[in-house]
Amino acid sequence: MKILIIEDDVNYRDNLCKLLEKWQFKLVVAEDFSNIIEIFIKEQPNLILLDINLPQYDGFYWCSKIRELSKVPIIFISSRNTTIDMVMSINMGGDDFIQKDFDQQILIAKINAILRRTYSYIDTNDTIIEHKGLVLNLKDGQVYYDDKKINLTGNEFRILSILMENKGNIVTREKIMRKLWESENFVDDNTLTVNVTRLRKKLEYVGKTDFIITKKGQGYIIQ
Repeated sequence: MKILIIEDDVNYRDNLCKLLEKWQFKLVVAEDFSNIIEIFIKEQPNLILLDINLPQYDGFYWCSKIRELSKVPIIFISSRNTTIDMVMSINMGGDDFIQKDFDQQILIAKINAILRRTYSYIDTNDTIIEHKGLVLNLKDGQVYYDDKKINLTGNEFRILSILMENKGNIVTREKIMRKLWESENFVDDNTLTVNVTRLRKKLEYVGKTDFIITKKGQGYIIQ
């Protein structure tokens, strides 16, 4: 299991890493605190340990942004110990709150319990696709670009996900229609054209222009 640690106190972070390495966790440490979402998308961690007091934006902000993309477990670890901090942690989407100077065994027990509870029945394959700032969450069907949510129909989302999963390669119209047929959607050649046109307009509306390119006589490509 991979754990993303978002903590700006270097000494505290190093001690936390030493503890977790003893338990054979794979660790990713955030060092660019203006770039948390990009790190999250790239690393796809199974759990996040998140401090509240961070440079630029606090942990509550980053928790809310991650929750727009994923239900990955988040444990807040902080020196702050007021009731409002604990309530805010849960309200913003955190799964647990641990005050710093905790008993190490308690932290390990909480991590293992949350991981067992979360991944005993959830497919752990990657569920987020990102390309040139466009983010797709395959689990809940959400799409974002530049912090803007894009509302797509089921077919529009499936077309976009097929193209993004094959980015850099031409995808024929026939392949897209076969994929859509697999989900019991009736899609003929004209229906596909209409869906692609609507999808392009929605992407252009949020500033994502020329994202889906038509290759005449071949299909579509995202480069």
